[in-house]
Amino acid sequence: MNLFRNILFWLVLALVGALLAQLLLQDPGYVLVRYRGSDYTTTVAMGLLMLLAAAVGLWLLWKVLTLPLRTWRGMRDRQSRARLSEGLSALHHGQYTRAEKLLAQAAEDGNSEAIARIASARAADARGDAVAAQQQLDALADRHPASRAIATAELALAQHRPTDALGALDTPAAQPLPPRGLALRAEALAVSGQAAQAYGLLGAMRQQQALPADRLDELQSRWAEASLRQANDANVLAERWESLPKPLKSEPAVVIAYAERAAALRWDEASAKSLEQALETRWDESLIDAYGRLSIGRLEARRANAERWLQTHPSSPALLLAMARLSREQNQWPQSEEYLHRALAQGAGSEAWEELGHGFAQNGDDTSARLSYANALRASRNEAITELPGRDLRQKIFDQAVTEERDQHGVPRLRE
Repeated sequence: MNLFRNILFWLVLALVGALLAQLLLQDPGYVLVRYRGSDYTTTVAMGLLMLLAAAVGLWLLWKVLTLPLRTWRGMRDRQSRARLSEGLSALHHGQYTRAEKLLAQAAEDGNSEAIARIASARAADARGDAVAAQQQLDALADRHPASRAIATAELALAQHRPTDALGALDTPAAQPLPPRGLALRAEALAVSGQAAQAYGLLGAMRQQQALPADRLDELQSRWAEASLRQANDANVLAERWESLPKPLKSEPAVVIAYAERAAALRWDEASAKSLEQALETRWDESLIDAYGRLSIGRLEARRANAERWLQTHPSSPALLLAMARLSREQNQWPQSEEYLHRALAQGAGSEAWEELGHGFAQNGDDTSARLSYANALRASRNEAITELPGRDLRQKIFDQAVTEERDQHGVPRLRE
């Protein structure tokens, strides 16, 4: 398309030139110039040529007169570019004092002022001079407010000052924030305990491609979880939960955050339902662990669900541990102990030993309780486990563990 327009332009220009030449050849015209009593006559064509020659002469004269200035300006630009390049290289190599000096000199060139001052501020901050770093950034306030806001926020976040970062990014002169500014503002909000506001910026960040898609998905899950944990009442919690997209409502970390916060607010029904729905959608050990661990009542219903899930997940240590906890809460210690030994056989680890300690202590067996608590600590450290008194630990686990297998008809049977 550009080639076609260029060809058309030159064709039209040639046509106009041909028409003017034809007119001048038919009638060369007459030009009279009278100056201080003298008359000068010529044709139109010659007059135009004289005007063109005068213009070219004046242009050449201007070039000659401004040559020293242009030479000096070009030399200064080359020096500025060299200082900028050397300064950035020194900053990368960790030569912070040299980098700060070179970059401060390069900042005198208006074309590279923003990048030079920002890099100089980073060099000053790297050598521990916060005052010099801030002075370099403050010099950008009038001409480059958005760049100053971003650089100030980066330094503030690196120094764990999210409030100062938000103050810099919310400056009216820096609006609207570029993509990097949006990402920094969301990070500052999340760090300062305002995850819900950070979550609300994800749409704009996706639209402006402020971060890679995978990174945005990770932040969406993290900030959704944090926003649920920061909900200060049940209504806010319910509103934030309902606003989440459906895939997030089956993410284990997000579901557990909602369930734990709902349990803390004594919203037991909602807590249990969220875990049950998530487990029906996708089985996850952390979800069933929370289902058995949280104090949300509904013992009969939760145990019935756990027994149903046990038919399809007989080797799940978290499910066996959940069954043990629910049984102990119903004062059924023999069944709870059996489930705990089955959980240990499946590798449940320190949490199962701790639950054993709770059960033994509750039933007056202080010796076994102390050993179980000690084994919980040893298991968390990957140390050797001490046998329980009276029986070989391995034999006790084998005797107590009921390993369910399924025949071709799906009926559970015991290992012989």
